[in-house]
This record gives sequence, C-alpha cells and structure tokens, in this order.
Amino acid sequence: MDEAGPESWADQVSPPPLIRRKAARWCAGLLLLLVSGPLLCRACDVDGVTPMPQLLAFLPWLLAPAATALVLAAGTRWLAGCVWALTAVLGTLYFLPPYAAGGAPAAGPVVARLRILTANLEFGGATPGLLEALRREKPDLVSVQECAPEECAPALEGAQVRAAFPYRVIVGGGAAQGSALLSRFPLRPDGEVRGTLAMPRALVRVAGAQLLFQVAHPMPPVAGGLELWRTELGRVRAMAAARGAAPTVIAGDFNASQDHAAFRSVLDTGMRDGAAALGRSRTPTWPSLTAPPLGAQIDHVLLSPALEPRSARFLDLAGTDHRALVVDAELHG
Repeated sequence: MDEAGPESWADQVSPPPLIRRKAARWCAGLLLLLVSGPLLCRACDVDGVTPMPQLLAFLPWLLAPAATALVLAAGTRWLAGCVWALTAVLGTLYFLPPYAAGGAPAAGPVVARLRILTANLEFGGATPGLLEALRREKPDLVSVQECAPEECAPALEGAQVRAAFPYRVIVGGGAAQGSALLSRFPLRPDGEVRGTLAMPRALVRVAGAQLLFQVAHPMPPVAGGLELWRTELGRVRAMAAARGAAPTVIAGDFNASQDHAAFRSVLDTGMRDGAAALGRSRTPTWPSLTAPPLGAQIDHVLLSPALEPRSARFLDLAGTDHRALVVDAELHG
C-alpha cells in the first residue's frame, strides 16, 4: 500500500483553490460593505441610521478593512473588487483632512489671551483630576460636563476654586445631567440650550467685550436615540447661528466628530474648531481607554471669527472615559 507523501497529504486536507478564492472574495465583499455605508453617508452629507452614525465616528479607522479588502481582491484577481476597494481607500483618505468650513481668521488687534478648558467628568468620577488640571493649567474659561451633584458641584464651590474662578454657573441634575461654567472674568447667566443634559450659557465680560460662553453636551447617537441626538445638536447649531457679532466660545462633549453631518452644520455657521484649525482634528478624545492610538474626537472647543486659536493640548484625567481639551486663543478687537 502506497503512503501519501507530504504534498499529496496537504492536497487532501487543504480546500481546493476555487473554494479558497471564493472565500477570500466573500471576506473582501463583507469588509467593503462595512466601509461603503459610512463613506456613502459622508459623501452625501447625511448621518443615516444605525449603525452609520456610530461607524462615522471612527471613519479614519475604516482604512484598515478597506485596505484588507484591497489585498484580498488583488490576491484573487477580482477586478470589480479591486476597483471597489481602491475607491473605498481613496474615499477614506479624501475625507481625512479637517473639515474646511468655518469663519475667516481673526482680524484687528489682540485685546486678550484666553485659555479654555473643557472636560467631561463621567458622572463626576474625574473631579479630583479636574481640580488638579485647574491648578496646573490655570485656564480662564472652563466648561464642565457630567458635573455630578454629590462630587463635582461641591468641589467647584470650594474655597480654592472660588478664589481662582470667582464667577461661575453650576446647573444641577443627575450624575450625567449637571454642567458648569467657570470664569476668571465677570459673567452673568444667559439662558441655556435646551437638552436632556444641561447646556448653560453665560455672557462673560472680557477686555470690554461681551463674550458668549456656551456648554455643549447633546445626547449621544445611540441606537433608538438618533433623532434626539440630531435635535439637540440642531439646537446647538441654532444658538451658534443666532449669536450675532458677539465673540463666542462653544465648548464641551458634542458626542459628534467632524465626520457627522449634524456637527458640520454647526461649523457651517462660521464657528471654527480650535483643535482642527491647528491640525489636531484627528486626535481622539473618546474613549480614553484606547485614546490616543484609537478613538474619536468628540470633545471640541469652537470659536467664532473674533477668536484665533494658538495651541491645543489634550489631557488625560483619571476617572473619566473622555480626555480633556485645552485651547489657547487670542481675542481680537
């Protein structure tokens, strides 16, 4: 009885080439379906339905499945798949640069220099980290989200914080609903953007100018909650569009990246993303467990044309799933 050699044995246990080729093409097709939906939404300037908004938040990372599909299609000589995959790769690369909308650079003399900090504390868990950041960074304006009444609010009313930031607006609520505005400059409350989570606004007196300072914290685009997310981001947009000539800062957790049409519509009012204007539009702020190597930038500091961003830094705070953002800006008269 003849014994099968190594090559014949491998031939017996390995799938035929045709089956392997079909399997590789199926894998490539599935990867391309995953990538093509978000890219089509991005190209059509819409956010679509679940899971498109969720995938759009991670659009840069679609390069990995698109490139894998290209390799599989090329390896199996699938011409249509090669064209499809190459289109997906080039499309993703096309949308990587910062969104170009926004106001023109500021003009006129510099009347003040401002340091703006925004931080989502995740139910108040990062309150100690925020206090340390306030001491270290010495910001002039601070936007706080998820300022829990049990931890965050009492801490911000402490003597040291009051000495550094004598002017504030603190809005209570549940662990996620609370928000705060802190300022070294005189301010007065100026209403709010209506939402499930508190989004207060204040008028801040800086160098003789009235500056609008708005917290942003719309609901996230979870399955079943997309319309609420769009509605609340739309209210932020309406506030930005109605700001008039006043210098304006909108800072917070927007639960949206530049790849979401609902967020781009806010920028279309003439607001500029401070980090994006400085070439940092793709630095992830969430989730902190994987950022900065992997994540999405959903925390932003938006500036009206009277404010020129000069630097942007991202801070890691213990106890939260977000990274804080610090933007230095010049206020022009």
